[in-house]
Amino acid sequence: MKLLTMRTPQGFGLGVKTDKGVLDVARAAQRYGGAAPETVDAVITGGDAARRAVADLVARALEDGQAGDLFVAEERVSFGPAVTNPEKILCVGTNYRKHAIESNMPIPTFPVLFSKFNNTLAGHGEPVRMPAAEQVDYEVELVIVIGREAKDVPKEKALSYVFGYATGNDLSARDLQFRTGQWLLGKTLDGFAPVGPYVVTADEVPNPNALHLELRLNGQVRQSSNTADMIFDCAELVSYASRYMTLKPGDLIFTGTPEGVILGYPEDKRVWLKAGDEMVASVEGLGELRTVLVD
Repeated sequence: MKLLTMRTPQGFGLGVKTDKGVLDVARAAQRYGGAAPETVDAVITGGDAARRAVADLVARALEDGQAGDLFVAEERVSFGPAVTNPEKILCVGTNYRKHAIESNMPIPTFPVLFSKFNNTLAGHGEPVRMPAAEQVDYEVELVIVIGREAKDVPKEKALSYVFGYATGNDLSARDLQFRTGQWLLGKTLDGFAPVGPYVVTADEVPNPNALHLELRLNGQVRQSSNTADMIFDCAELVSYASRYMTLKPGDLIFTGTPEGVILGYPEDKRVWLKAGDEMVASVEGLGELRTVLVD
């Protein structure tokens, strides 16, 4: 399934992308009766029973010839962050070989982990305000969504703990990132972790380590690569992180970005992001994530 967060007057609601449009799960539950998760987060934490409840509603609505009013055209959806309340947002630095080389950084021997906070989350199409920074950069990334509690997980079992995957954009203020030896400030500005438009369940992504990634800036392709270039693949990242901290359902792991970021350009060729710039990040099979910077 492709799950998404819809903004509603009451807060966040749950939608499912289908060939007929986006199914409003809350309205479908009211129509057909029975309990159903009300958010993407509730589907993740609710386990198999929650997933089955949603899948049953989708199947019933698709078979019902009178259910047209339960579907919303995707262009009319106001998207929230694909996951709205993760306990942890882990990010992996310099995890693509070509990106490490373009950034003049050594190839890491262990995953380089840093964090973002929930204030950084933004949805597909949601404007992100320019911060008090001068060197704002983009980073398309594959995002792992953890599905069940994971502690000391061996690599060979790690992907069984994954609920699904999403497209992310690890926005970065390079002047703040490298102001000190800690990257935190340049990574945790408001809206600096757009994720979505969907969470695609793991059963629809047979090999997360062989997906095409791309980022277009104002229509121009800036990043184009494949997750096969990752130094530490998805299973390694989940296993490694779980050795040192308990991963919880809904936790996000931004797995790193490929080459093509502004930081990788020669200094005299760097044109940093500005208000009005539009980024479209995409990961194969996971949808296109649109972000516009505003004053």
